[in-house]
Amino acid sequence: MEDTPNPYQQRGEVVGRWVRDRQGLLRKETEDYLRGVILDYEPRQKAHWHRDYSSVDAFQRSVEANRGRWREAVGVFEADGTSLNPALDLWYEDDRLTAWWVTVGLLGGARGLRGRGILALPKGRKGPAPLVIAQHGIGSSPERVFGLDDPSDIYKGYGRWLAEEGFAVIAPMNVTEGPPRARMERLCKLLGRTLWGLEIHRTRRLLDYLETRTEVDMSRTAMYGISLGGAYTMFTTPLEPRIGAAVVCAWFNHRRNKMAVDDPRYSCFLSVNEEHIWIPGWLREFTDSDLVSLICPRPLLVEQGKADGIGWWPMMMEEYEASCEHYRKLGLADRVEIDLHEGGHEIVMGKSLAFLKKWLKP
Repeated sequence: MEDTPNPYQQRGEVVGRWVRDRQGLLRKETEDYLRGVILDYEPRQKAHWHRDYSSVDAFQRSVEANRGRWREAVGVFEADGTSLNPALDLWYEDDRLTAWWVTVGLLGGARGLRGRGILALPKGRKGPAPLVIAQHGIGSSPERVFGLDDPSDIYKGYGRWLAEEGFAVIAPMNVTEGPPRARMERLCKLLGRTLWGLEIHRTRRLLDYLETRTEVDMSRTAMYGISLGGAYTMFTTPLEPRIGAAVVCAWFNHRRNKMAVDDPRYSCFLSVNEEHIWIPGWLREFTDSDLVSLICPRPLLVEQGKADGIGWWPMMMEEYEASCEHYRKLGLADRVEIDLHEGGHEIVMGKSLAFLKKWLKP
């Protein structure tokens, strides 16, 4: 004991250094352990997933429990009897399309929360139009989906483009920007839900409304989202059977690395201030390829730029190949595609438009 320094006889600077050193070690050990568990995914995958590829029906039955746990993870809000009570305001019209701002009741009754989006219907059709849910990203808007307020030309006005190609388009409005989303996320989590679950409910209510529109053929519905909208496409499609095909743009990733491993080749969510992104239980069993198995056997296209800083494309391709296995084992390899282009974080609409025309037949 005689060689042990008496902490009460040390200068404050020395004690402060001890505190910082031990705290630094504890943080590093904790992060190293938790990251190791996240990356050691195979045991959890084997424990939670028991897919049966003997037929499409058997496959869907075998993942139904996982689908239920995904619904619980994102905390989807349930209908409370609030009337749709739709309201439309004309927003734009020309010789090819008509567009309205539409609002519908979500939750809380007549004076409660309402959902919003821009609905565009093509002109000159002889029958109901197939529908594309065109979901904007963070820091964006339905207006940008239709080509406005997009100085970097990331969106290419793809909502208007689709409407001019004969599709009905609904562009739901999300809470946007990181800090407001974080604030809403805190409130949702107090209820055991997430903002994701609230906005998934919003999309489902907009679909409920569109089922009342004779101009829309709901049996031919796809979702096409970019960035945060790509996330919503990945998260909503497994839970909404009315969505028959999906295009995920500028989101699909090697999810474990994206969430937990800093790397100069891509941005890692662990080191950025996006509180809303942290879904409880997400990587317990739901990598991107696992969520794809909840979309399968419905057609899926991944649109991704090699220059997009959200991910490193060779890692992303590993996850894409794992996703393709679900389709291949069911004999449905033609239903999954990728448009890996040389661009960045943007809509390209190269293969995507052809994909939507193939599966929705406008």
